[in-house]
Amino acid sequence: MNKTQEHNPIDPDNTRVGWIGTGVMGSSMCGHLMTGGFQATVYNRSPQKAAALIDRGAVLVGSPRQVAERSDVVFTIVGFPSDVEQVILGEDGVLSGTSAGMTIVDMTTSKPSLAERIAAEADKIGVASIDAPVSGGDTGARNASLSIMIGGQAEQVARIEPLFQLMGKTIVHQGGPGRGQHTKMVNQTLIAAGMIAVCEGLLYATKVGLDLPTVLKSVSSGAAGSWSLTNMAPRMIDGDFDPGFFVEHFIKDMRIALDEAAAMNLSLPGLAMAQQLYQAVAAQGHKKDGTQALMLAMAQMNSIDWKNQAS
Repeated sequence: MNKTQEHNPIDPDNTRVGWIGTGVMGSSMCGHLMTGGFQATVYNRSPQKAAALIDRGAVLVGSPRQVAERSDVVFTIVGFPSDVEQVILGEDGVLSGTSAGMTIVDMTTSKPSLAERIAAEADKIGVASIDAPVSGGDTGARNASLSIMIGGQAEQVARIEPLFQLMGKTIVHQGGPGRGQHTKMVNQTLIAAGMIAVCEGLLYATKVGLDLPTVLKSVSSGAAGSWSLTNMAPRMIDGDFDPGFFVEHFIKDMRIALDEAAAMNLSLPGLAMAQQLYQAVAAQGHKKDGTQALMLAMAQMNSIDWKNQAS
């Protein structure tokens, strides 16, 4: 794609999509773009995780560079900042296969400073770079109802908004490069404390002998209501700890937020406590479970066998 193509409209006839990271969320998100008519080239370190997309017509390639060579807009949603750095800036990464006029969109929750660095490197070769982390978990990814927090140049963000519209319902441009990631840190800080409250509320109800689903009918729609209470509490009650968002990834997010806070001389004791509780969850063998597994650690602290309680 050359500079003269930079302002072509974003539609299935003019835009080839690349997708890197076809895990719990990425597979659904890429699938929505394909449902919208876009051709997709995909890469995943574990190719079998891309099987559902390949069955629908996506083309599997062997490296991030090959994705870029076949695409006009490349999306990435991987695990950790080190993964982002490797798939975008690495020797065989996305930037090594891009050309002027292309767009890179990283939807991983990652370091704001890394988003700024990627944007600077991309700008040198005439490539747009946007950071667009999301919130909503596996449910939001499946239902195309994600909240997408976007950092990047306004005109570049506006140009690819038709693609964001296929994946999310709340799409907000927060400012320049890295601002989407900073907004996601706000999001994760809010969720962290909220998850503690959900667990403590359910543990109180359990200890006093209340029926948990009945309790939720009262508290979910009142002042205590929250996304975590509505979506995570029923999973906890059912003993469903399958990942919509991995514990290990949430620990990573909290660490980024705490590091950013420390750099600003900002004290966030509630977030620090939540991070330590989630470290306990991981230490108990649940780092690959969903974030609702916080209940298992907090129940153990209170000598409550939650798995048997839930069953």
